[in-house]
Amino acid sequence: MRGLLASSVGVTCAAALALSLTSPAVAARPVSPAAGRPASGAEAPGSTQSLPLAPLASRDFTLAPADEQGLPRRDVRHFSLAGVIWDDPDTELHGRVQIRTRAAGTDTWSSWQDLEAHNDDTADPGTAERISGRVHGATAPLWVGDSDGVEVRVRAEADHRTEDMARGSRTVTTTPPLPAGLRVELVDPGESAPASTRQEAAAAGAPHRAVARSAPTPEPAEDPATMDTSAPTPEPAEDPATMDTSAPTAEPPEDPAAMDASAANAGLAAPGAIEIPALNRQQTEQELFALRAGELTERQRAKPYIGARPRIVTRRGWGADEGLRERKFVYTKKVKAAFVHHTASGNGYRCTQVPSLIRGIYRYHVKSMGWRDIGYNFLVDKCGNIYEGRAGGVARAVLGAHTLGFNTNSMGIAVVGSYGSKKPPAAVTNAVARLAAWKLGLYGANPKGKTYLKSGGGNRYPKGKKVRLNVISGHRDGFATECPGRKLYRKLGSTRTTAARLQGR
Repeated sequence: MRGLLASSVGVTCAAALALSLTSPAVAARPVSPAAGRPASGAEAPGSTQSLPLAPLASRDFTLAPADEQGLPRRDVRHFSLAGVIWDDPDTELHGRVQIRTRAAGTDTWSSWQDLEAHNDDTADPGTAERISGRVHGATAPLWVGDSDGVEVRVRAEADHRTEDMARGSRTVTTTPPLPAGLRVELVDPGESAPASTRQEAAAAGAPHRAVARSAPTPEPAEDPATMDTSAPTPEPAEDPATMDTSAPTAEPPEDPAAMDASAANAGLAAPGAIEIPALNRQQTEQELFALRAGELTERQRAKPYIGARPRIVTRRGWGADEGLRERKFVYTKKVKAAFVHHTASGNGYRCTQVPSLIRGIYRYHVKSMGWRDIGYNFLVDKCGNIYEGRAGGVARAVLGAHTLGFNTNSMGIAVVGSYGSKKPPAAVTNAVARLAAWKLGLYGANPKGKTYLKSGGGNRYPKGKKVRLNVISGHRDGFATECPGRKLYRKLGSTRTTAARLQGR
């Protein structure tokens, strides 16, 4: 088969652990997944293999070798998520990207799987994150499960156009070159015992209730141009009698970056918590007054339209390596809209694997694509579990990198999976509605309403244009893309209605 595709979408392009690989003819079989990893209960940081693609010999002699690149079948070290990256984030890949993988420890190869070539979840043009010099162009990543063999092929897409001639017209076929610097990124997300343990409990439907304890407040980023220094500091909920302090918590982390990420959720959960437990409606209203007392309008005080806070797995809960991301947090002023995405990473995962999958996406966004952190503010799996995404506090207006041109004053909710042809489960749409009802309610936004956002620039709206959008929009509403997939996009109308009802509207 033809060459295996190396993929990693442009976020912080930190040097991925370069691994020395022998030729396929003499390569030794990889060691077992456990080799070189910590004992049970410890966390492994994971790694990335970054392998260059090269021109492939083609049977179609009308094509030049540069029209098809790839990686021939090869033994590699264990990985679970793959993507392809290239040098220039502003260059589009017009073509088809495919990968096939071998299940670890077997001789079984998968069929060819497509990677979504137009991955347009990214930071706004002109922002520090976008112009850092570390950002790469990239496909969406694909979850393949524990694998130790790979093959990739990327083929340019022919462009057919009609030209008028003096004696009629003719069809001209051109094939644009593939982007420079194509590489396949093979991500090992590492291991995290606390995350998998908590996820198993969640999948089993174990009830979780609220915990509210004080914790230090994170320092804001220092750049006044990008920071909202007036963002409210969360305070602990005031009525201990209404709170269940018996909810499970982890030991406070000792790493300063992990402590910052945990402290950003002060007042919502104890330091080092692996989850932010759900609240009922009354508790949520009390929390709203505690979090945003000085900013609520008289109308909000009289009738706080807000949905009950759902249970949210924290970054510590899914095992985030806080040393990967940039240390400081960046905020905007408010959350006026929610953009719904899908990760386009495939649906072949178990919900107990989601912490690993998110760690893979996180590493891909930061180390392969060059972003400052994972791009999404929240993620939702097919079982309806909700996860904290970009660090900075789930109740705060954290600037993400999810909808090119519209990251300011919005949040990005990514459904883990691919929903172009597959219908999302009810658990997914219900979780998105619950999350939107709560988070939008913190900022007084009506899920069934409209709002205006100023475009930062993109392929649908020019920079500076004020655009009227649904408060709950799909990614494609702000950018010309297939995301969040046709089947998920069709569910947004009922999601808006459900979220508004949960707010009491």
